[in-house]
Amino acid sequence: MMWDYILKLVVLLPLVCGLMIGSLYLWRRLESRLPGQQGTRRIQLRETMILGPGLKLAVIEFDGQSLLVSVARTGVTLVERGRQ
Repeated sequence: MMWDYILKLVVLLPLVCGLMIGSLYLWRRLESRLPGQQGTRRIQLRETMILGPGLKLAVIEFDGQSLLVSVARTGVTLVERGRQ
């Protein structure tokens, strides 16, 4: 009877601890993607628009300036600078 309890404890305790650590890791990783959580960063992604397969336009704000960039599979290209 006591061995059953010890066996369950040895198996389930690391499993529960692993699930806790894994959920904390996922929370930290996904927390930056939540809307409204970008207030403390100097760079903020304001808007994106998909133009086609593998091609996007993105508006990025950096130090009070808005930058319109084109994002493709080959790289990122600055399209236009704007003021805020």
